[in-house]
Amino acid sequence: MNDKQILQAMSGLMAGMFVAILAGTVVANALPRIIADLGASQSSYTWVVTAELLAMTATVPLWGKLSDLYNQKMLLQLSLSLFIVGSLVAGLSHDVGLLIFSRVVQGIGAGGLTALAQVVMAAIIPPRRLGKYAGIFGAVFAVGTVAGPLIGGVLVDTSWLGWRWCFFIGVPFALLGIILLQRTLKLPTVRREVTIDYLGAFLIVAGVCALLIWTSLAGNSFDWASWQTAALTLTGAALLLAAVFVEARAKDPVIPLSIFRNRTVTLTTVASLFVGVAMFAGTVFLSQYFQIALGKSPTVAGLMSLPMIGGLLVSSTVAGQLISRTGRWKGYLVGGGVTMTVGLALLSTIGADTHFGLLSLYMAILGIGVGMLMQNLVLAAQNDVPAQDLGTATSVLSFFRSLGGTVGVSVLGAILANRVASEMTKGLGAAGIAPEGGGHAVPDMTQLPDALRPIVENAYGVATGDLFLISAPFAVVALIVVLFIKEKPLKTTSGMERRLAEAEAEAGAESGAGVEFAKDGSGDEGTGGAPVADKEPAGR
Repeated sequence: MNDKQILQAMSGLMAGMFVAILAGTVVANALPRIIADLGASQSSYTWVVTAELLAMTATVPLWGKLSDLYNQKMLLQLSLSLFIVGSLVAGLSHDVGLLIFSRVVQGIGAGGLTALAQVVMAAIIPPRRLGKYAGIFGAVFAVGTVAGPLIGGVLVDTSWLGWRWCFFIGVPFALLGIILLQRTLKLPTVRREVTIDYLGAFLIVAGVCALLIWTSLAGNSFDWASWQTAALTLTGAALLLAAVFVEARAKDPVIPLSIFRNRTVTLTTVASLFVGVAMFAGTVFLSQYFQIALGKSPTVAGLMSLPMIGGLLVSSTVAGQLISRTGRWKGYLVGGGVTMTVGLALLSTIGADTHFGLLSLYMAILGIGVGMLMQNLVLAAQNDVPAQDLGTATSVLSFFRSLGGTVGVSVLGAILANRVASEMTKGLGAAGIAPEGGGHAVPDMTQLPDALRPIVENAYGVATGDLFLISAPFAVVALIVVLFIKEKPLKTTSGMERRLAEAEAEAGAESGAGVEFAKDGSGDEGTGGAPVADKEPAGR
């Protein structure tokens, strides 16, 4: 594909990626209104967020494996279709049970989009040219992550729209993505005999869900040290150990354990885990800091996040262009690790009286660091694996980045609640005011008496700064891991070209049997990736 065709195909991929990110972030500022309108409880509040995140994180490896077996354009369009169904049901929900179910459907679709967008991009663009396009994807990711709460706040504050449009707004983008992919994405289908490891898939999803449910609810619905914690962690660990046992013996495993023998894949996976902690913590807790410690509205809080968006957008785009021009990429990973660490360390100094100009500089530095790391870690892994494992390697990195974000937000959220309660007790005692309640409820700043407002603002300012101080060592670990990644020359052929060449070579070794190729440009040729080969290629 030439540059024009790549940009045309990427338009559909970018629409899909934006939809996937928007699904998880747009409801952040709308949830209080949603829960109040549906008459739901605080536990339901948690599950509306957790259900989508669980489904997305747990299914990313499955979508990645399917992309190595079946037609990738068909899978992308299926993901978008699932997202549309989930969004429509969510927007029309009149009870919280249906809303939570719809969020699970949304999450499954978003998991496919998260994994497949980067897989398809690697299939059509050689690693040597991938940097500049990966930078564009990093920018889309940043805008969707940070602008989602702003969009949600505006929709809720607009009387003639309301919270239901937080779900409806993604539908036009998803429909546009399906149409653009059908018209612009042309991928040949490699058809061969395949087997699906259903047991391994079930064990992976169940084990991950058990651990994510624990990190999402611990500290809120039950204590970290409780029988629920013991039950969920032991169950999750047992299921994942069983998954390792099954995957090691499966004919065609969901996550081939052999890919972790590749040093680059292992190191980039670990680094992605810690980048996820920094990236999600920065967006989630800064939004709350703006609204409570600084007393801003949801809409203004979204606008105040623009320096981070700008830093991430500029750094990912510029670094991508330079990587494509020079072929050198490790320096940007190291620079991103250093910059991310510095950004987190600077943000650890913020409080309720921090000037917005200084705060903007700190956020921009953090955004620059994350932008240089996030997409280029994927590029390094994609460049160093066989083409037939591109989907699996890419989805593993996306999975661990999401896992890091999920666990990080849950653990840091519990730390935030305890730190706020401690600071509130101290502040109230100094003011001679008797504390009421447990101090863990999120306050409505518009309803607070003037005497309490500065105490609450100071508590959230101090606690948020402490969270970034706790996050900084994770960034240091990511930097150390990046230093051990060996820089290798970027390949000049696309993933699909390499995949076809590898399959043809394997088929030749088997006297021409086992692999058949079909064009899939417009969807009227082939069977969309159905397995029709009479013999599995050697080496699989």
